[in-house]
Amino acid sequence: MPALKVADTPVEVLVDILTKSKELAIANGHVPEELISQLQKALDIASGLDDYLEKMTTQESEPLAELYEKTISHDWDKVHKEGKTMFRLPKECITGHVEGQTLKMLVHMSQAKRVLEIGMFTGYGALSMAEGLPEDGCLMACELEPYLKDFAQPIFNKSPHGRKITVKTGSAMDTLKELAAAGEQFDMVFIDADKDNYINYYNFILDNSLLRLRGVICVDNTLFKARVYLKDATDSNGLALRKFNQFVCDDPRVEQVILPLRDGISVIRQVSVALSSKTQSQITDDEVFRGVMGRPILDRMRLDGKVAYVTGAGQGIGRGAGAKVAVVDMDQNKAEAVAEELHLKGIISIAITADISKPEDVQKMVEDIVSKWGTVHIACNNAGINRNSASEDTSLEEWDETFNVNLRGVFICCQAAGRVMLKQGYGKIINTASMASLIVPHPQKQLSYNTSKAGVVKLTQTLGTEWIDRGVRVNCISP
Repeated sequence: MPALKVADTPVEVLVDILTKSKELAIANGHVPEELISQLQKALDIASGLDDYLEKMTTQESEPLAELYEKTISHDWDKVHKEGKTMFRLPKECITGHVEGQTLKMLVHMSQAKRVLEIGMFTGYGALSMAEGLPEDGCLMACELEPYLKDFAQPIFNKSPHGRKITVKTGSAMDTLKELAAAGEQFDMVFIDADKDNYINYYNFILDNSLLRLRGVICVDNTLFKARVYLKDATDSNGLALRKFNQFVCDDPRVEQVILPLRDGISVIRQVSVALSSKTQSQITDDEVFRGVMGRPILDRMRLDGKVAYVTGAGQGIGRGAGAKVAVVDMDQNKAEAVAEELHLKGIISIAITADISKPEDVQKMVEDIVSKWGTVHIACNNAGINRNSASEDTSLEEWDETFNVNLRGVFICCQAAGRVMLKQGYGKIINTASMASLIVPHPQKQLSYNTSKAGVVKLTQTLGTEWIDRGVRVNCISP
């Protein structure tokens, strides 16, 4: 037996209203035939529209069709009575065919590689989005009901895209906290869960940078059974949705549009931080985040899942990082200021105070990063000093101080980070040398600086040659 059709989409609600209006008009006996005729014409047009959308939408894959049929034919009332699910799941909660294809298309259009889904239901939405991901893409689904994971997993196993899906059962907020603690980020977040928690999920995602820069949040069921205007809503879900919609509309961090598809899909994206008066004064404008000629630079050099540190980052160069980044500087205030700016721009970051000329500081720096994020993939050894003095006046103290930071410090950092990288068989080390390592930038008088930077070049060449076969690349740049 096919499931009883429930008025769900805006068009279906309209059909339901027109049908009742026509029945009332006929029953009245005093309504002109012309009005009944006009109601019938409106009903005929509205009745055919949803079927047309279905027919004009590319048909779903076999695994999706199988999952849909399996869900429709399942006795969810019996499952709930047997205690296998905490909630009675109505068949109409299933993601529709057109909606599933819409989510898949959004994944394609946003070029998402990592998707987070909160509220998996029967897995239809998860599998739809997984089909839109590239081969190396992944989807993390948060599901409260363990039964639903078991219900969908056999279909996932049949699909070539099912391997992209990982299901985490239990409290979605607990999972979000775990993901935030691990510094995870996603290109697209799809929320389809309890309406009262929509605001909590949304705020946690933005406040903890779980959504990467230029990422998109899609929220399902934001119209509540297709009712666009919720001013008269008394249902708890309707009230929660009205509160959520207004909250997002008033949030200066984002812009949104609601698609009147089924129960409504809100598409929300972060606006440029430069547009927010709240944060504008705290952010230095730069092309890395603004992009060049409308094309974002970081999208060309994505460092998904990578962990990096930058020494001397408090002076400003730390702003150019795109991975999870530790901002390292001797000046704690400067390091924290840059880390806060990166956070406002959606970059996972921490501030670390360290003097790289001290082995104990460097070792603690690396240990803190590994403790926080599990590893180090990229080491940018950028910190350096230049005292500038005529060669005949250069003191031994100046010479030692310059070499302690510029050469000895770089060596200590390379060695400490290199040990982590060699163990994992992968790493990138970038040392900042200088054109002064190859030429004498006359008339500047900087003997100790020039010589120390020449040492950085030779140090880099030696380490690069020795470690390349073990997966660690060591290079330097000479501004």
